[in-house]
Amino acid sequence: MSIGAREWWWIGFGLVGQIMFTGRFVLQWIASERAKKSIVTRSFWTFSILGSSILSIYAIYRRDPVFILGQVPGILIYARNLIIMKNSDKAAAAGSQQNNVNAQG
Repeated sequence: MSIGAREWWWIGFGLVGQIMFTGRFVLQWIASERAKKSIVTRSFWTFSILGSSILSIYAIYRRDPVFILGQVPGILIYARNLIIMKNSDKAAAAGSQQNNVNAQG
């Protein structure tokens, strides 16, 4: 059985998604080691979205419902975590700004 160029492209595409998806754990591990505590970074969620999106497209191409159902819902969860982080950053910045005003007043 010979694999054509198109199939090799899709295999490569799927592997890129898998590498990104796995890479998020490596990034999280490095960040936790540096901080000497378990933390989840923005890059973890970004790699989660990118890797899961690529794997979802690959699963759709493969017409694999198990793979699709395993990847697609995660994209929403990963995006929600990035939104929560963004809102938290905004709240922290607003609180810091308010503290500076109070200290000056």
